[in-house]
Amino acid sequence: MGESITEGTIINWLVNEGDSFDEGDILLEVATDKVDNEVPAPASGTLVKTLFAPKDVVPVGEVIAILEVSEEKKLNSNSNLKSKENFTLSAVEVPQKEKLRNKNKNQSAPQYSVPSFSSPLGKTDGASFFSPLIISIAKEHHISFEELARIPATGNEGRLRKSDLFRYIEDGRPYKFAQPVQQDSTAYRIPQLSFDKGKGKIIEMDRMRQMIADHMVYSKHTSPHVTAYVEADMTNMVNWRNANKKAFQEKYGERLTFTPLFVEAVAKAIKDFPNINASVDGNNIIVKEDINIGMATALPSGNLIVPVVKNADTKDLKVLASNVNELAAKARDNKLGGDDIKGSTFTISNVGTFGSVMGTPIINQPEVAILALGIIKKRPEVIETESGDEIAIRSMMYLSLSFDHRVVDGFLGGSFVRRVADYFEQFDINRDI
Repeated sequence: MGESITEGTIINWLVNEGDSFDEGDILLEVATDKVDNEVPAPASGTLVKTLFAPKDVVPVGEVIAILEVSEEKKLNSNSNLKSKENFTLSAVEVPQKEKLRNKNKNQSAPQYSVPSFSSPLGKTDGASFFSPLIISIAKEHHISFEELARIPATGNEGRLRKSDLFRYIEDGRPYKFAQPVQQDSTAYRIPQLSFDKGKGKIIEMDRMRQMIADHMVYSKHTSPHVTAYVEADMTNMVNWRNANKKAFQEKYGERLTFTPLFVEAVAKAIKDFPNINASVDGNNIIVKEDINIGMATALPSGNLIVPVVKNADTKDLKVLASNVNELAAKARDNKLGGDDIKGSTFTISNVGTFGSVMGTPIINQPEVAILALGIIKKRPEVIETESGDEIAIRSMMYLSLSFDHRVVDGFLGGSFVRRVADYFEQFDINRDI
């Protein structure tokens, strides 16, 4: 499933218990990190038993079925096997995820109440130490140090144990959005609100929508978002594309949309301001060597996914157009693979596709910035000419950059989005295809 995957959700079994299959036949479909995967049979045989049902979430390394192998399957250079075999959900170099479902259900659940703090990273009793194992589990579940500090601990000297953390996760993370209560009696406290949700049609979120919701909430909870806006005169780029898109397709067999032109300009601006191409790891800033541009793309289901143009700064317009068209086609056909959506270092979202003038996008974690591109509209604008100021019809677009104010200040964020706009405005109208 890919080395970053720790679990998968079984969508459905395509072979029933007792049915036979040939090597390479698709046995089941598994969903991992927004991508659906077809799992082929490793050999010809019969499906003896399935150990998980559709919609079950299965940790990597878990046995999901028992197969009766009907032909010799080579295990190593010296042995062959004709027998029943375990069929596992596997990934590359990923440890098996700790299973929560086998926890002792008889253990009494703790009573949660929001404690007060003397520090945002620790409880008032001083138990602010977290073991590497606790930190690793917390990162996997996107739990901050501030949230960890609220969890009731049962270890020696008030330290948080692994069992405490898993119990807290199973109980629905009641401190996920809680704010620390100040000692001052006049300080703000979380109100106990009961909202009237009203009546209407109930639609259960599908797995992808749940993942998007969790990711968006996590991003807003993690990064203090600030948005900078600029306006760009796109007239030269629009006129050049309109004049060359037919010839471009005839020459290269690729449609020329605005997206590869946007990706090209953004990659150039990132090279000018490399610190925008970064992520945060604790107190460290990781400035990425590769420039991989993610493109927020709507799926036919209405959900959002971010396929990635890898090493965008090293590719010419022909290759960028080919990459963009291929990824867009895969998204429309629900055929994106794990590698197609992995490794982005900066994301763009073309909200103008839906007619939006501008947007305030949410950062695609663990990146530190995301650029929204509004609709291109013709407007009368005042322009400077040799004979003085004149009013002309120009193709204008708003750009909005949301950035993580922990590590990106206003100067860097504003300078970067202005540089992108400059590359748009300075587009060479005489450029060869």
